[in-house]
Amino acid sequence: MLRDKNLIPLSHQHRHALALCVRIERASPIAESEVAAWLAEVAQHFRSEVQFHFAAEESVVFRAARRVGELDTLIDELLADHAALREQFASAEAGGMTSAELSLFAQRLSAHIRKEERQLFERMQELMDARELSSLGQALDVALKDAVDACILPSAATRRRSAK
Repeated sequence: MLRDKNLIPLSHQHRHALALCVRIERASPIAESEVAAWLAEVAQHFRSEVQFHFAAEESVVFRAARRVGELDTLIDELLADHAALREQFASAEAGGMTSAELSLFAQRLSAHIRKEERQLFERMQELMDARELSSLGQALDVALKDAVDACILPSAATRRRSAK
């Protein structure tokens, strides 16, 4: 299903986070000497975009989805994901992840994003009318105003190196 224009800002941010996840997976196993650079990038991504993204989803999208009713269980799962992911982002900020934990984080974040895109957004588009989606889009514009609207550029340490 085509994404409704009112949900596109979140989908763009999802793509940014997925790009980070793919880069982590392609670099795995990450040498312990490079883990700190990756953790710094993860933490930067949280500070510049993800913290605003989570807050917007929780205050705008999840509230709207709860009004639909049948999405309550899914919203509960997504809120639990947010809590666990916030802990992992905090661990990255503190430099407290190993290479293996970083890979597991990327897998968890990727699965969470796909759940939102494939389940939540699809059902919201099916169950909400154009007026409701438009109202949601306006609220998202306000909620996301402080987020950086660009992919984080890899540092020299996290840039993919070509195979020799």
